[in-house]
Amino acid sequence: MSEEPRKGLFRRKPKDPNKKPGRLAQMRQVYELSAKHNKATPWLLAAAVLGCTIIGLGAGFVFGGMIFTTILGFMVGLLLGMFMLGRFAETAAFAQMDGQPGAFGAVLNTARRGYLMDEKPIAIDPKSRDLVFRSTGRAGVVLLSEGPKARSAKLLAKEKKRHERILPNVPIHTFQGGKEEGQLAMKQVVPAVQKLPRKLNRAEVLAVRNRLAALGTQGSRPPIPKGIDPNKARPNHKAMRGR
Repeated sequence: MSEEPRKGLFRRKPKDPNKKPGRLAQMRQVYELSAKHNKATPWLLAAAVLGCTIIGLGAGFVFGGMIFTTILGFMVGLLLGMFMLGRFAETAAFAQMDGQPGAFGAVLNTARRGYLMDEKPIAIDPKSRDLVFRSTGRAGVVLLSEGPKARSAKLLAKEKKRHERILPNVPIHTFQGGKEEGQLAMKQVVPAVQKLPRKLNRAEVLAVRNRLAALGTQGSRPPIPKGIDPNKARPNHKAMRGR
């Protein structure tokens, strides 16, 4: 009679679908993503670790302290491998997002150093579905379009004029995302944004954000057509960094 309750004590708990994977699980996901996109990933990572270890071994043989230098070389190799894996995963994530609506918004969202991005596009052409995304930081306001160059340029110029009227003393930077000449590829978006000169302090950035948020509540933001969800195209960047 007492066996049934005892078995229940050792019964495995069902997995929580909302629970985030641990660090090792995240790293495994990152590795699998990278290896799927680039078959040479395991060989390049092994070469980085082994190469640094051999260099450490050789340095110890020449200068002494072979055990210490070998361990040091191995640790440096692990760090180099982690860095390479993050780069490979980023490239693989960009390849997966390529062609999806909202992909450039997902990339712009990775510019974390002092930038805050609006979760949804601020402008959408209902016919062509060209998009404009916005991020605000120390450099001012960044507007990034997604779509063919000639067509999206009109939507981007319209949004720039609107923001210049709203924020006359704030720098408004515009970029076009795409594959045509003069547009930024996905891997170029974050470097281009981070190179912008800083013109605002933190208090001014907050004031700009509050101003834009107040305007957004007045119905200036267009509805999102079906099939466009930049949140779904957003990669797990914490997992890329192994966090």
